[in-house]
Formats: sequence, structure tokens, C-alpha cells
Amino acid sequence: MLLTADIGNTSITLGIFDGSALVEEFRLASDKDLSLEEYEVLLKSLFKNYKVDGCIIASVVEELTKKFKQAVDNTFKLNSIVLSTEINTGVKINLDNPKEAGADRIANAAGAYVLYKHPVIVIDFGTATTFDIVNAKGEFIGGVISLGIMSQMKALNKFTSKLPQTDITISNSAIGHNTNDAILSGVIRGTACMIDGLVEQCEKELALQDDAKKCILVATGGYSGLIANYLKRPFDFINPNLTLEGLRYLYSINSSNIISELQEITH
Repeated sequence: MLLTADIGNTSITLGIFDGSALVEEFRLASDKDLSLEEYEVLLKSLFKNYKVDGCIIASVVEELTKKFKQAVDNTFKLNSIVLSTEINTGVKINLDNPKEAGADRIANAAGAYVLYKHPVIVIDFGTATTFDIVNAKGEFIGGVISLGIMSQMKALNKFTSKLPQTDITISNSAIGHNTNDAILSGVIRGTACMIDGLVEQCEKELALQDDAKKCILVATGGYSGLIANYLKRPFDFINPNLTLEGLRYLYSINSSNIISELQEITH
């Protein structure tokens, strides 16, 4: 079975695949203070009922990457793959500096490249809210990075003297008649308005480049379902497991003993 690991700033999402089927998913805190041995104990406990014979890791937390890879390798007696631009990324990365591309964004682009038509915009709701864009030629050309929903809530509480910590839930009206509702409107509805506006602008720029039609909109991440309630233009797909699906695909094209050099893959 294949273990896929997406190490983000807030949490580590683990998926176990049997072939193309996602069998189970786990979520851990991205705890930099846990020791190698403690991560090994966690992995042994979580996957005691599975025979893990392969692993691919996407990490945006440098302090955890090496430690987590070693824990996986020690626990399952294998040599896990760490996603970077040094391996076959499954999609051509057409950025000013390809090495700047976060591993999670590469996995999203690769997953979208394989699963959906082009052009496609992946909107990922994590610690940051990101757009990952694959153009009509099947190239990952960049995107957008903004503060995530939970990060906005925490920032309002931390950097103001009177605004409370507010739970993320439905925003019942645009006009908040109390502080909590006003915060929910600003963050939840404000994020939806940002997405509507930026999608429109991104599509205009893509049309100038490729004479492309409307993009496929794909949402992933924990708050995608909530935000979908407030969009003028709905998502075409909500795929909570897109990053893990992208990692599974990337493992399949990098799992030979001799890892191929970066290549452009065309349909």
C-alpha cells in the first residue's frame, strides 16, 4: 500500500492508498517539537493494520521534512520520495523560478492535470488560500496566495484589542448585527468575493495568453464546502483529496529505481 503525506503549516494529512482507492485518511498536528521516535510511534500506531510498501511526502515545513521522512523510512523499511522540482513533477512548471513552487501546490497542479480538463484553477483552503493554475497547454504557470480563513480569524483576534476569537460557521447575512456576525461576514463572504473576483481576472489573463475558454474550477481543503455557499460562480468540482491524489500520481511516475529527469507530459 502507498502512504501519501501532505505536511502543511498547521497539519499533516496522511492518506493510505490501495491501488487507486483511498482507503483511509488521518490528520496530525504539524508539531516541530515531536522527536523522531515519537513520530515513529505515531506511524506504527496509525498504520498497524496496513502493509506500507511505498511513500511520497509533500512538505512546506522544512523543519519537519527530514525528520518525517526518516520516521517513515525507519518504520516501514523503505526509501520514501520527497516531492520537489528535482523529481518528475508530472506537469511542466512554467514559473519565473520553478524552485519556488511549494510541494503541495505541485501536487495540486499534477492532480488537476491528470483528473480535469485544461485550463483549470485549483483553489486550496489551508493555512493559506491558494490558487494553482494549469493553462490550456497543461503547464503549471503560477497562481495566487492569500491568507487562509482560519489565519484571518486568528489575526483579527491577535492583532486587535476587542475582537473575539470567532468559530468558523455559516454567515447568515452580509450585514453583521453583532461583532461575531460581522467577523463571519468579513472573512467568509469576503473570501468568496475575493475568489469570484480573482477567478474572473485570472481567466482574462489566460484568455490573452491562450485564447482559452472558461477554466474548470476545482476546490480542495477543509473550508471549500462552506465557501461554496457564497460564490456567484460555483465550483465545478470539490475534491477534498486532490493533494493526496496528486501525490499518488506523482509516486507512480517516480517509483522506479532510476528516477526520470523532469519531462513534459502531454496528453
